[in-house]
Amino acid sequence: MKDKRIYFFLIGLFVLTWSSAFVATKFALTVCPPNLFLGFRFIAAGSILLAVAAVKGQLRAPLPWARIAILGLLNQAAYYGLAWAGMETTSSGLATLITSLNPVLVSVAAWPVLGESLSPRKAAGLVLGLTGAALVVRDRIAFGEDAHGVMLISVALLCMVAGTLAFKKFNLKESLIVVVGGQQLCAGVTLLAVGLGTERVTDISVDMTFWLSLVWHIGVVSIGAFSLWFYLLSEGSATSASSLHFLMPPVGLVMSWLILHEPLRAADLAGTVPIGIGIWLVTRRAALVPRPISQTAK
Repeated sequence: MKDKRIYFFLIGLFVLTWSSAFVATKFALTVCPPNLFLGFRFIAAGSILLAVAAVKGQLRAPLPWARIAILGLLNQAAYYGLAWAGMETTSSGLATLITSLNPVLVSVAAWPVLGESLSPRKAAGLVLGLTGAALVVRDRIAFGEDAHGVMLISVALLCMVAGTLAFKKFNLKESLIVVVGGQQLCAGVTLLAVGLGTERVTDISVDMTFWLSLVWHIGVVSIGAFSLWFYLLSEGSATSASSLHFLMPPVGLVMSWLILHEPLRAADLAGTVPIGIGIWLVTRRAALVPRPISQTAK
């Protein structure tokens, strides 16, 4: 019972921190080009995590840096680089909703790639979740959301799906501090190089918004949310862990409405109903019964 309470708390914390990233991104984009900001963020976060790992003696043994780099390119560099580019012309709420389709694609792909089962109950839940998400996306595009931005965020989603499957396929035994930190550093170097080649450093406004956004993205999102994500992913199947993304639309839409004053339409609210039912159908067995934390924590 104790393990379940901790697991539920971590799920709630993950949803809040991950959803907050979309709102914080809109602030960051007002003061810095996307790739440059992401480069600074990931290099700082990765350096902090790997420094902690070094102090704990976790960098002494030979490590699978090539696999960690692949995960970093998929889960951070490609996902965030494309998603942030798309969010320059789309709303925070819509970006949250598109990326919430992660479990739909992961569940389908995990069947042939990882050999995970796709039961009729899970299939029904995924269909409901996809239906609710599609309702909101269709309404948002009809009322002026940028199609090119939607395409970029959609491709970013595919990169994250590939990264999720790769993480489960690689089955890395190293500490999460090393795995997440290595990914962050690889992504940061890649995105900073892209930013220096395609964006202007003079467009950066080093003010209070810049520093607050950077601190939030480094501490709360890059270190906090991503560590929680990979921990939850290591605790269960790719399908059950990814199904947590069904919680993002209602939380993200409300955050965007409260903080950014983005419009909250009736279709947005209606779409959360099938999404909520989909969450219950997909996760009521797999994700709600985690393995004992004492046996799997690293």
